[in-house]
Amino acid sequence: MNITRENIDALNAVVKVDIAKEDYSGKVEKILTDYRKTANIPGFRKGHVPMGMVKKQYGKAVLVDEVNKLLQDALNKYLTEEKLDVLGNPLPKPQDNLDWDADKLSFEFELGLAPEFEVNLSPKKAIIDYNITAGDKMINDQVLNIQKQYGKLISADVVSKDSEITGVYKNDERDIENTVTLTLDKFKGKATEKKFVGAKVGDVITLKTKGLYADDHELMHALKLSHDDIHDLDIEVTFTITEINERELAELNQELFDKLFGEGVATSLEDVKAKIKEDAEKQFKQQSEQKLLNDVTEYLVENTKFDLPATFLQKWMQTAGEKELTEAEAQEEYAKSEKSLRYQLIEGKLITDNDIKVSMDDIKDHAKQMIKAQMAQFGQMNPSDKELEDIAARVLSNQDEARRISEQIISQKLLALYKEKANIKTKDITYEDFVKEVYGDK
Repeated sequence: MNITRENIDALNAVVKVDIAKEDYSGKVEKILTDYRKTANIPGFRKGHVPMGMVKKQYGKAVLVDEVNKLLQDALNKYLTEEKLDVLGNPLPKPQDNLDWDADKLSFEFELGLAPEFEVNLSPKKAIIDYNITAGDKMINDQVLNIQKQYGKLISADVVSKDSEITGVYKNDERDIENTVTLTLDKFKGKATEKKFVGAKVGDVITLKTKGLYADDHELMHALKLSHDDIHDLDIEVTFTITEINERELAELNQELFDKLFGEGVATSLEDVKAKIKEDAEKQFKQQSEQKLLNDVTEYLVENTKFDLPATFLQKWMQTAGEKELTEAEAQEEYAKSEKSLRYQLIEGKLITDNDIKVSMDDIKDHAKQMIKAQMAQFGQMNPSDKELEDIAARVLSNQDEARRISEQIISQKLLALYKEKANIKTKDITYEDFVKEVYGDK
């Protein structure tokens, strides 16, 4: 067997594999001999079928199968030994007139080669790492929400600004009839609130759906319609009030504190606020870290310049999936996935250049911490190490779950790398201001 490579350019190559008959004939003969021993052909006793008949019936299929195995093994070994970083898989060049009886068989494979490039982690303009804090307003609002949640409902005669109102939305033309409980703060604008304040049970209020809620999902829930149905919906609906309640706030006492956090964990309002702040900022940290990862990823993809073997990759995509794609479909698929492919290459280089590794111990420890946190949510605060080990073993027996955890650890290690080496500026900001700055004032 002989393997040679011709580099077409920096990103494309053709590998030629020459296979001589002696490379595969021994294996083919052995398989056919075994077939002869077990073949069931009418008119012949088992084991006494003429070899010529066995070869005629099975020879070509066995030969093709063995040559394909030989090719696959040879190619894999060649790519490993030559340390070729290829994209996709080698693509066999079509051969319409291949003579399988020849003493030498030649096959050619197209390769798409990974580009060489450098990664610059120091943009001129610093990337912001948001340190999101829970402000006094958020904490006080959360305390109020807790008091409402654990408070009592008291029936009321008329609607006030803070009432909880149950009623029926109706529109005969669109076949809308849905009972909901709402609060006036969900409506967009003060005009709707004014229509409700002072109303009584049995009153019917007419409302326009356009601009009724700030969030379309609220309108979906209120009218029990699909997302498509409420898009640009501009009709009149009636709301018939069936029940009015006021929420008596729960008293801020030790009994409530113990319900919220466990016995004796918080003994004052200051403790409660500190706990709310701590829990909120843990969640904010996850959000800010994801934002930083997204921003660094965007920067790297936009600013790390290299070419890809696009024509090869589009050709490979045509046959890589379960369903064969047309040339146009493959071009479209490539356009969608090019950005992701670029980042995979950049990420791979960062992992290699910075010797980032994930060990089985890393995966197991991460799984145990994840399980411990989940158990704590259900009140199991001190699971034994054996308990954690057993659950982690079950979780990691699922290869998809183990791979997902490994990817999470890689993301954490890359985040640490970015914070250490990239041009990053920390910015302290309240959650409300973070939402305004990053997502717009919605």
